[in-house]
Amino acid sequence: MFKQVVLISVLALGTAGCSDDSVNVENLKAIGGARYGGEFRFMSSEKIEALFPLQATTIYTQRITSQIFDPILRLDASGSKVIPSVAESFTVSPDGKSYTLSIRKGIYFHPDECLDGEGRELTAEDVKFTLDMSCSGLAINDVSFMLHDRVVGAAAYNDATKKQLKPGGVSGIQVVDKYKVRINLVEAFAGFDKLLTYSGFGVFPKEAYDFYKNEIRKHPVGTGPFMLEAHSSKGLKLKRNPHYWAKDQFGNQLPFLAGIELSYTKNKRSELIAFRERKIDLVLEIPTEEVDNILGSLKEAQEGKTVKHKVDSKQSFSVTFLGMSQRNPIFKDVRVRKAFNHAINRVDLVNHTLLGEGYPVLNGFIPNTEFFPANRVKGPEYNVAKAKSLLAQAGFPNGEGFPVMTIYVSGNADAANHSLAKGIAAQLKQNLGISVLVELVDFDKRNQYVKSGKAILWISGWIADYPDGESFLSLFYGKYANMDSEFMNPFKYRSSTFDNLYERLNKEQNPQKRTDIMVECDQQLVNDAVVIPLINDDFITMINSRVRNFKTNSLENLDFSSIFIKEPRGSE
Repeated sequence: MFKQVVLISVLALGTAGCSDDSVNVENLKAIGGARYGGEFRFMSSEKIEALFPLQATTIYTQRITSQIFDPILRLDASGSKVIPSVAESFTVSPDGKSYTLSIRKGIYFHPDECLDGEGRELTAEDVKFTLDMSCSGLAINDVSFMLHDRVVGAAAYNDATKKQLKPGGVSGIQVVDKYKVRINLVEAFAGFDKLLTYSGFGVFPKEAYDFYKNEIRKHPVGTGPFMLEAHSSKGLKLKRNPHYWAKDQFGNQLPFLAGIELSYTKNKRSELIAFRERKIDLVLEIPTEEVDNILGSLKEAQEGKTVKHKVDSKQSFSVTFLGMSQRNPIFKDVRVRKAFNHAINRVDLVNHTLLGEGYPVLNGFIPNTEFFPANRVKGPEYNVAKAKSLLAQAGFPNGEGFPVMTIYVSGNADAANHSLAKGIAAQLKQNLGISVLVELVDFDKRNQYVKSGKAILWISGWIADYPDGESFLSLFYGKYANMDSEFMNPFKYRSSTFDNLYERLNKEQNPQKRTDIMVECDQQLVNDAVVIPLINDDFITMINSRVRNFKTNSLENLDFSSIFIKEPRGSE
């Protein structure tokens, strides 16, 4: 899924104003009803337009839709283990091609006008309808690529439903009985259970689509811990679902919060001021140049003048990159793409342009985590002489005759991604004699330019949709090059070598062999210089100490269902 550049320094935050908000689980049960109530507040610079899982393609939107809709399966707090959700269990056929899901009984949709003002129980029919629609060719479905080539009949259904849904749905998705669904795969895929944790498969009722049609994006009807209360140009509010099915380990009804409030902000400074003034509880993106001014000094913290907070850091399973579109004939030439890769000094970008924030990517496109050994991939070396030679071979000696191009970047002026783009432009000018402009646009416009082909160069980020390196490799699959998409193969890369490796990966069941094939895939991307991976970063959050049981993971998911508010001593 899409992600903006998110950079922060833990050391810059230090320990000023920090408070240990860890919760002894032995005491949780004793806290009992005291945990219920309170509103969790945070801000975002990105507006949430569509509250519909099939259009939630950015991490910002998913952090809200995942509170309203339950996925078929989910990940545990660590983000690495698949656990039950709507499906309480599943079985896999011996050949790995058939998954049978047992749907949990007693899950109810939120009351809504489309359901005559009431809720109703979720059944296998709802899971099938959600998956059918996720395979459809409808304009409001942005996630058809997830199952298109994996589920039997998905591709045919996609072709047949460009204008409207068809009776019967996808042939490979079958209702066995009221609480059981069977999904038949084209080929065995070892990571299919992880794929079913994708929040874009949040289950919704057929009645919602029949009633609201394309306006369903404004009328979310899910089964999640929170329900939409209000949505405007200033932000949105969610309220507690009193009939939520889940309970904590002690049998306490979830969620604990009375509500969640998200408000929009145009700049990070106002957000940090709001945090210092205790108007919000969470900050996700912190420019280090503002930390001392906004959070205050250690002396102020010792005097009790700063907000008590906790900083949490997890290695993010994400990458920030410079995209190059092969729609432009110049970038069809691998020598040009390689020249760009060799001309960019990633270490210098991190150390000087970004003042030490992030980690330079020195290997391939997939980040190095517990899910993937990136050190096995040999990345492009910084070599100006080789870059100049390649560019000259392509017909542009010392940059002569190379057209002026523009890097499109979204975000705030002089924020990390904007600085990154300017740093790249400066290096390309100095090392290759190429003039590159930088244009700052909003997030949606950047995506539109990529989708339409106007953007030949752009800064973007990608974070895994599920804990598997395949989530990164899918971006480059040749079949997606024909799609007008801002995220699935916007590079228009076509390689039979890569495609064959990728298809082998999806068929392979042995974990070690899958990893070996992933390494081959990633190395092929480096060899073909398809994209310019730039930096990896950490997912760092700063949260008010009154918020308890807050957990994060490498996929940057946020689950608000089990957090609760407990005011620090002396503040009540």
